[in-house]
Amino acid sequence: MTVQGWFLIVAFVGILLVLARPMGQWLFALYEGRRTPLHRLLGPVEAGFYRLSGIDPAEEQGWRRYAVHMLIFNTVLLLFTYAVLRLQGGLPLNPLGYDGTSAHLAFNTAISFTANTNWQSYGGESTMSNLSQMLGLTIHNFLSAATGIALAFALFRGFARRESKAIGNFWADMTRVTLYLLLPLCIVIALFYIASGVPQTLAASVDVTTIEGAKQVLALGPVASQEAIKLLGTNGGGFFNANSAHPFENPTALTNLVQMLSIFVIGTGLTYCFGKAVGDTRQGWAILSAMMLLFLASVAITYWQEAAGNPILHQLGAHGGNMEGKEVRFGIAASALFAVVTTAASCGAVNAMHDCFTALGGMIPLFNMQLGEVVIGGVGAGIYGFLLFAILAVFVAGLMVGRTPEYVGKKIEAREVKLAVLAIAVLPLTILGFTAIASVTGAGLAGPLNPGPHGFSEILYAFTSATANNGSAFAGLSANTPFYNGLLGIAMWIGRFFIIIPMLAIAGGLAAKKHTPETAGSFPTTGPLWTGLLVGIVLIVGGLTFLPSLALGPVADHLAMIGGQLF
Repeated sequence: MTVQGWFLIVAFVGILLVLARPMGQWLFALYEGRRTPLHRLLGPVEAGFYRLSGIDPAEEQGWRRYAVHMLIFNTVLLLFTYAVLRLQGGLPLNPLGYDGTSAHLAFNTAISFTANTNWQSYGGESTMSNLSQMLGLTIHNFLSAATGIALAFALFRGFARRESKAIGNFWADMTRVTLYLLLPLCIVIALFYIASGVPQTLAASVDVTTIEGAKQVLALGPVASQEAIKLLGTNGGGFFNANSAHPFENPTALTNLVQMLSIFVIGTGLTYCFGKAVGDTRQGWAILSAMMLLFLASVAITYWQEAAGNPILHQLGAHGGNMEGKEVRFGIAASALFAVVTTAASCGAVNAMHDCFTALGGMIPLFNMQLGEVVIGGVGAGIYGFLLFAILAVFVAGLMVGRTPEYVGKKIEAREVKLAVLAIAVLPLTILGFTAIASVTGAGLAGPLNPGPHGFSEILYAFTSATANNGSAFAGLSANTPFYNGLLGIAMWIGRFFIIIPMLAIAGGLAAKKHTPETAGSFPTTGPLWTGLLVGIVLIVGGLTFLPSLALGPVADHLAMIGGQLF
């Protein structure tokens, strides 16, 4: 580990914390439906959408109606994308003449981008036309991200409102988030990427002569626009197969820093927005503090392991850290930080190959996802996932002090606890269940390219990434098969929407409750004790479930490495 490496980590955290409040204030304005400086320019566009669709943005919805509209919207988008991918060969903007994708790949990809997972069982530059990239995939980068933020707003209203039957209007939340937050920020970020050397063109490719004199064909396309929303919306799907390790997606150290900040900035802003929504910004800062403790611990372990390198290679005289699978222009510190950032959020973009990390260095990104990606988390999904753990934490605190659990002025009763447990249980049931199926079937065992515990880790990582809606991969798994495309697609759908429905039910129930004033006997939910309890509940409830699977995979891999055995 180096001073420069730690300086990068500290600078990243410092910039992020500075951005949290202004981003949170902007989000809070959208949450309340207030006018912003952009309304003068984009207000007529918003009003035009409502007129064309016949939507009244002032008409509020109960949780069931909110959920139904959200599900219908996302299902229609899924079917539309499936059709685009299957019919790709006959559609325009296909300069390289790619055929339509297979049925199982189209199924997997359509669900993947709808669920904000962006798992890719294909090489983007060798499979997708420009039209498929823009119309079939990038549109989801905006709308799946906007869906997550809208759902977070709905849960905030559940905590903030008193004796109300409504939690907002799904269509109004979606429109405002897309128009006044995601679109303008992405325009600015895309222009920065273009200025940094990221391509933005409808051209197919360019022929170049390398320094060694060899001929090479470089794929091009509308990369910068997809790159901006891929990161800001914690989507992660790369235009190129190498994702943010590709110089056309992430050419410099500065673009790398901006990409990492883009992944986290909305998630951190939503914690401040939650505090504003419930009338106490300390609540938001407490949640962010718990998130940052988990994040910093993850970064420290990953950086330490990658900087330590492989003892087997050290014995052979190859000293130094583990640079396998990493870009020289980023190095170990920036690669380790990016890996933790992208898996602490539900992003999945990568600037290094996680399959090439040391056993314990690769375990931390895996463990981050198994926690439900509540360590900052995806846009919207992170904060509402963390609030599910907060409900469990106040329940445990209530048992300890012998009082009815309360959180931000709402009594937490049996209904909320049961729904929270139901939502949290989705991850271990799906991840471990599907991993078990893949580990004992011929089609599942045909996927890993490595034997032993590392091969098991590749399977476990895939189903963890899919169910947690992350999308990154231990790239040693051959996943473009009917078995994996089908099962991973189902896992992505379950991991997204089987958590959302119980969460919205909690929001609806909380909104209908009266406000319970805080008393001297109330458990404090803003100080260090509460932050520590939150971290403990996340680790115990969210993490220990997966300890046996981690022991069979990365832990066994690490012990074998110490013993001189490689896989």
